[in-house]
Amino acid sequence: MIELTPLLLSALVLGLLGGGHCLGMCGGLMGALTLAIPPEQRARRFRLLLAYNLGRILSYSLAGLLLGLAGWAIASGPLALGLRIVAGLLLICMGLYLAGWWSGLTRIEALGRGLWQHIQPLAGRLLPVSSLPRALLLGALWGWLPCGLVYSTLLWAASQGDAIDSALLMLAFGLGTWPVLLATGLAAERLTALLRRRGVRIAGGVLVILFGLWTLPGPHQHWLMGH
Repeated sequence: MIELTPLLLSALVLGLLGGGHCLGMCGGLMGALTLAIPPEQRARRFRLLLAYNLGRILSYSLAGLLLGLAGWAIASGPLALGLRIVAGLLLICMGLYLAGWWSGLTRIEALGRGLWQHIQPLAGRLLPVSSLPRALLLGALWGWLPCGLVYSTLLWAASQGDAIDSALLMLAFGLGTWPVLLATGLAAERLTALLRRRGVRIAGGVLVILFGLWTLPGPHQHWLMGH
């Protein structure tokens, strides 16, 4: 676990820095969820939003576990190096997207639209949200929304070659996205406005690019760690 700590912190920061992308992908959903809460349940809004986000994060962890099993299966084979290279390249692309310099990564999100077409009707049946279990299940379904940031992080987590580690990394990533989406659901304008500022997005994008470069295997990892 001690060796995994730096990676967990990296996943947490990656989720936090990806907040701008989360606002675009899920911010509207959080607003819709808030509006869908019946008037008599508005006093429980915070707990419902917590349950919603918990369900979403658990879905990320489950996806990390499933894809981590595949990563574990090829960890000792020649495909392991290729998986890590692809994960690093996707993180670099995600950094370019977060900084607003290139949006080609959004095409990857089309890969999950087929699955989402089957899940979306189920999610719609849970509205309006009237209980904590209902909010938890709705969040678990929304966690499968096609997202380039999640896909990039999933491949990076799977490249660790251990299913449990992959699940823990996705859990840490999900926790990193929590403050942004929770603030959006509670209409915390100052935080959301801050994360939408161009300077913040560029800084976050550059850090994700550096993280992607560090993920790529090679001697440059030691140089990046030193800086």
